[in-house]
Amino acid sequence: MAKDNVMAKDSGLAKETCDQVFEKISKNDIEGLRTLLADLRDKPDFHDEHGMSPLQHAAYKGNKQICQMLIDQGADVNAGKYEQGYTALHFAALSGNSELCAILLAAGAKSHATNSIGRTASQMAAFVGNHDCVAVINNFMPKSEVEYLTVPHGLETEPQLPPLLATPLHNLIMQVNVHPIRVALNLHKVLLDNLDVTKKALHTLCEKEMKKGQGSSEVLAFKLHYLACVVGEVAKHRQADKQNDVVTAFAKTCLNPSRGEEYVEQFIRDCVREFPFRDCTIFKQMLTTLAKRDTSPPGVVVISNAINGQRGFSDGSSQCVTCGQEKVIRKCSKCRAVQYCDRECQRLHWFVHKKECNRETTNSNQNGVK
Repeated sequence: MAKDNVMAKDSGLAKETCDQVFEKISKNDIEGLRTLLADLRDKPDFHDEHGMSPLQHAAYKGNKQICQMLIDQGADVNAGKYEQGYTALHFAALSGNSELCAILLAAGAKSHATNSIGRTASQMAAFVGNHDCVAVINNFMPKSEVEYLTVPHGLETEPQLPPLLATPLHNLIMQVNVHPIRVALNLHKVLLDNLDVTKKALHTLCEKEMKKGQGSSEVLAFKLHYLACVVGEVAKHRQADKQNDVVTAFAKTCLNPSRGEEYVEQFIRDCVREFPFRDCTIFKQMLTTLAKRDTSPPGVVVISNAINGQRGFSDGSSQCVTCGQEKVIRKCSKCRAVQYCDRECQRLHWFVHKKECNRETTNSNQNGVK
């Protein structure tokens, strides 16, 4: 009874109203909750007897629509008095709803917040195998961080980043697939026209991330450094191949049958070694893994695991052969032997695949397969 009184007192609402809100959330009664919230003038940041807020309950159930309604009503995404220290983001990560994780992060959820056993939401998601949630959390950066560079500060006379580049750069940072070719393909035209500025901005964001202190993310800092390295590598192809655009030239270097694999591997190893914050755990882990040349996985896998979290065994059968994108369904229409995520990836890979494709088609015809 005492706990119930505290709940009502803290919220300024009648206990009956609080109970009704929790009941609607428990039953996923969206319309019923919408009606309740329409009559609720206060922010829905009250708690039940366990210290859980309505938003935490909705996140626990993985209901992104209800969570969005509560956020729109003014719910604090970091509020909660749950004795185990789980935040709404923790519950969303455990629910396996990656879209909900993105909603909470965009609303200001602190990804570095830990529960009573010292685990972040990303770590809890990894523990239960919700890899998509891990990737969303680890790759998130508030757009305001990028927009900060579009305004001069201190003694600066001009911004470090033209405002026109803010949105495409933020979109680049938020992408989950870190394969070098996919990063290059995700470079918006305005970024391609300003590769040097883009590279410098990414390095600046990396340094700023590491200087945040308690709220910093080693994973995000390394990703920003890695993206800057890819942008710099793409820029090297501006004059190297005048017959192709810069992205095509870079992709063909990576896909070259005789030396492409070695080129990508060496590039990634160099990128890891050049990470300036050498005391970071993520740096030491990657360096240790890559040092085992005979047994270590490819560099692309190493950095993907570092940024997006370790994943279970994958045979790669549903990956794009060009950029490594997962869960693709498009196949070469001629031989049906390889998969791509889109026409652009198929175009880039055709100079490699065309000979093999002809052999596959010939063999199929000889075996009576049509």
